[in-house]
This record gives sequence, structure tokens and C-alpha cells, in this order.
Amino acid sequence: MRIPPTRRDVLRTGLLGAAGLCLADGLAVRAWAGGPRVAAGKARSVIQIWMWGGPSHLDTFDPKPEAGSAYAGPLVRPLETNVAGMRISELLPLLAKQADKYALIRSMTHGNFGHETAAYMVQTGRKAGERIVYPTVGAVVSHFRAPAGEEGSHLPPYVVLTEPQGRFDEAGFLGTKYRPFATGGDPSQPRFLVEGLVAAGITEEQQRERRALLARLDALRGTLPDDPAVRALTRSEEQAYDLILGAGARTFNLADEPDALRDRYGRTKFGQSCLVARRLVEQGVPYVTINYAGWDTHKDNFPEMRRKLPELDRGLATLLEDLSDRGLLASTIVWCGGEFGRTPKVDTEAPWNGGRGHWGKVFSTLVAGGGFKGGRVVGSSDAKGEEVKTRPVYPRDLVASMYQLLGIDAGARLPHPEGLDTFALPTAADAVPSAGILKELL
Repeated sequence: MRIPPTRRDVLRTGLLGAAGLCLADGLAVRAWAGGPRVAAGKARSVIQIWMWGGPSHLDTFDPKPEAGSAYAGPLVRPLETNVAGMRISELLPLLAKQADKYALIRSMTHGNFGHETAAYMVQTGRKAGERIVYPTVGAVVSHFRAPAGEEGSHLPPYVVLTEPQGRFDEAGFLGTKYRPFATGGDPSQPRFLVEGLVAAGITEEQQRERRALLARLDALRGTLPDDPAVRALTRSEEQAYDLILGAGARTFNLADEPDALRDRYGRTKFGQSCLVARRLVEQGVPYVTINYAGWDTHKDNFPEMRRKLPELDRGLATLLEDLSDRGLLASTIVWCGGEFGRTPKVDTEAPWNGGRGHWGKVFSTLVAGGGFKGGRVVGSSDAKGEEVKTRPVYPRDLVASMYQLLGIDAGARLPHPEGLDTFALPTAADAVPSAGILKELL
């Protein structure tokens, strides 16, 4: 059986290399038409703001000023939100005005303190260390909800802004075609150099001229027009060029957005990534991750919070408002959090200088849109933010809730290359901790 070439094969043979492309494995040959169809859900897309490193729950969504400075540090004046009784960090004033649009889960838990293992658990709903490496939520959603046929086919179904997450394989056993397309670049720069789509020093006109030259030089397609491999190659090239020169490329171009709106998001890498994410879901992309690093604050936690939290506040609050104004929030889940929280007690000793370590016993997550009810708080931590006090929420519970809103059956089979019985979420036999889906928010 002849195996169709991937875009990488195309590059190596030079058939597409003249265009100067270097597309990622996530752009392997396929029409991006998802395999199994799913039930109609309230949500069509997910924007995941992945706070890589693990944000402090006490400094963000679960402030504990009453615990004193040994736990709260200098952040002892939490803000009341527009929802009575719901307080968040004093450094999040814009989000305080949007609390009716989101819910806070203050009792997330898994008990793991390692970046890689905790991230895997949160992003798969599984236990770490098992023989089978499962795909993350983004890959599963890509599998089930990639647009059928030509609709939205100019964009990959799973996009990461901007760097790959790197410490685990997002696709797991689903393989390379379900890995996300990582854009690279920086959308806050005058030209967003999306990897493989926009090259420094090469204009669109030059790219069009290169494509025309390639067509003149390519005799293979003329001699074997009905060959399956050649047809696959042609389709691959069409998708690639649509991303470079067509509607796909325009989605990543922020120049046509009003300056006032771009300013509201913040002219930072994170703020403009939020704007790109909105444009991607507007075009029907099912899953977008903003890989937002910088939350591993072992040292100098509070100076870093004074830098990071206003940036988060501006970008996320504007994203929620913008999605709502455009009628997209009802069909778009926004999921904001990291792999764990941070030690409730501040480490004042040198060299940490007010740092916080890893903490997997209890942490916070924000969810909004796509059918999640806003203005709610689920669960609680104890007085010092050290343990779950009420209503534990495990990674499987959150993932199962999102799948339900997306119309994905938790018991749906996933295609394993060795034919093993693998499912969207753990079964009872897997003995994965669970306290049930978030009925309070659905």
C-alpha cells in the first residue's frame, strides 16, 4: 500500500520547498475533517489559557488575607467582584468587573507536585505513570470536533499560541497528526511571524511568484494526475498555500483589528495572543491553547505577580467581554489555570526572597462560556489554602464536564494504533479519582 506523503516529505523532496515553508508535524496531510461525529453540544470551541508553571491560588482566585502576611504576603486587600461574596486578587480589577461571566473552582486537587506529571494529569484527566500515554484534551477535541468537509479546512483544528508546551506529548497515542500547530512568533510585533506561514524578509508577492515557479517546474503531477499519492500531495500543497496566502493567513493578521481593541487587550505577547485566539474560534477552530509561561515563582513571587497579574487581567477580561459582545461566549469554553497551585506559606528565606513552591493538594481554575454558568464558586480550600475544605474537583471531573458541553461522550473510543481499548476518559476500572462532573455549573 502506498502511503501518502506528509508536508514534511514534500519539503524534503523540494516540491513544496521552493515556497520556503517549514510547517510543523501538526500540518501532516489530511483534510482536517474529523473522524467520528459528536452530539450537538452547547460549546463548539475551547480557548485554554495554560498558566505554565502553576499560578498561586492565594495570589489569584482564592485570596486569604485573614491568614496573615505569612500566607498572603503583601496582597492583603482582595477585591469584591460584581458578584456578591466573590473576591479575587487586588491585582485583577478588570476581571472583578466580569465575574458574572466566569466561575471559579477553588477546590481543584490531584496531590501531585511535579510539573510534567501534574500537567499530564490536568490535561488528560488521567493518572500519571501508566503504560499508555493518552492524548490531552486539545487532541481529543481535535479528533472529535475537527470541521467536516471543506468548512474551516484552511486552519488546523488544534493551535498553540505561541510556543509548544514541550514537557509532554499532547497527542499521545493518537500520533503526530493530532499534535497542535504551534505558531511561534509574537503577535504583539508589527508582523506576526507565524512559523511556516510568514517568513521574515519575504513578501506575499514573492511567495506567489515562488508558487508559480514551482508549478512550472513540477512535471510529476502532470504525468500522474490520478495517482493517490500525487492527489494527496496536491491537496497538501493547496492547504499549505491557503494557510500562507489565503484565509488562514488573514486570521493571524491583526492589522485589520481596531487599534482601540488591540490596546484594550494589551500590546503584550499574551494580550495579543488572546485576540488571535478569539479570531481563531471565530473561524471555527475547535481548540486553541495560549501557552502562558512564567508562573513558576520559586523566587520573588510578589514582584512577579505585580508584573504578570495586570497582564493576565487585561487580556483575559477583554477576551471574555469581546467574546460576549460578539455572541461567541455562549459557544466557547474559556479554561484558565495551570498544573497546580503554589505553597500557601510564603518562603521568606534566602535565596527565595518571598517565593512559593509547588502545591498540588488544592488549587484554583477559572472556567467560562460554552454552557458553564458564570458568577459561581465551586468548592473551597481551608483557611490557609492548604487543603480542600469542601467539594473536591479532580482533573477528570473538569475534563468530563467540558466534554459534556462539547457533545463528546466520555465513553467514546479513541483509535489506538495497537487496537487497545482506549476511551475519551477513564472508566471505573481505571480507578482514577473523581467526585463527579460539575453539575453546579452546567
